[in-house]
Amino acid sequence: MLIEHAHPKLRSPILIAAFRGWNDAGESATFAAGHLSRIWAGEKMASIDPEEFYDFQAVRPQVELIGGLTRKITWPANEFWSAQLESDRDVIVLIGTEPSHRWRTFSEVIVDVARSHEVGFVVTLGALLADVPHSRPVHITGTAADPALVERLGLQRSRYEGPTGIVGVLHDAFNQAGIESASLWAAVPHYLAVSPNPKAALALIEKATELIGVPASVDELVRASSNYEERVADIIATDDDVQAYVQLLEDRADDRDEEDTIDGAELPTGDALAAELEKFLRARTDED
Repeated sequence: MLIEHAHPKLRSPILIAAFRGWNDAGESATFAAGHLSRIWAGEKMASIDPEEFYDFQAVRPQVELIGGLTRKITWPANEFWSAQLESDRDVIVLIGTEPSHRWRTFSEVIVDVARSHEVGFVVTLGALLADVPHSRPVHITGTAADPALVERLGLQRSRYEGPTGIVGVLHDAFNQAGIESASLWAAVPHYLAVSPNPKAALALIEKATELIGVPASVDELVRASSNYEERVADIIATDDDVQAYVQLLEDRADDRDEEDTIDGAELPTGDALAAELEKFLRARTDED
């Protein structure tokens, strides 16, 4: 199941993971993880054979031409990238695709990789659609199951009950294995079909690096986020209805920020955003 490409010697590494699919609105999470792997000069150390975990009629491999002649097939990937950093700990970045089958076995493979490299802490990145405006700072919510970890890192304890993605299953597997883990979620505007979303990716990276205490250059993402906001603002300015809707979301966001400042109220958890996404999709289905 696991294909090893290199055998790096890592110092108590931290695992950062993101998965394409349900957990990756606007491709924000995988874009963030990809940026970290690239900026930290990651080396591919292992990958998971997709054969046992995917329905290739649902998640089809992609064909591309190399040099205009040679055909290459790219299969759904789950790749581990190791990065040796100028800090006390190194990093493993996992960029994957939510599997179709055998989620528990899939999670066990990832836990085994973490154990074999003595990973002490895991951070997953996710993004979900929400009723938030593109013009305000991205809300990032951090959650964890372990009460001690919640208190130590200033996160929130998840109270969500309902459907979950591979990220939720993976955190349960790490919890059972005795490996500390936390989850970071970005709220992405549901009215924008922008992929990847650089602003949400930037917010995830800033929160993740703050959480693990390892810096990463984000200059490229800062410029991309600025360009993204300008382009979206120009498009929205041409549609009065959309402009009015965004104004409504901005007013709501400002009201929430004011309440948070006055009352210290908690932001919605990533799981609450998941529930909001379910509600939004059901409403869209009824309309269609």
